Amino acid sequence: MITHVVVFWTDKPAEALNPVLLPLAKTLGTIPGVEEFRMGPPVRSVRGVVDDSFSFAISMSFADQAAADAYQTHPIHLEFIEKVVRPHVKRVLVYDFG
Repeated sequence: MITHVVVFWTDKPAEALNPVLLPLAKTLGTIPGVEEFRMGPPVRSVRGVVDDSFSFAISMSFADQAAADAYQTHPIHLEFIEKVVRPHVKRVLVYDFG
């Protein structure tokens, strides 16, 4: 099992981008090989160790590396990059673990 976590900082408040961001982000969960999909805004915290400075995050799991690799080149993922990430994201961090 591979877990893929992507954390985004956008150029505008995420709420302002919701008409574009939410529909396209949700389609990522429909890509073949995605076994579990979650997305959402940060949970605000008073704990110093929690970084809640991001705009939104996505997490998903794949059965294996082949499924994770196929996701990277899937047209839905590429459309999300073109229509959301490139025009609106100023910083992104990706964490993959298994």
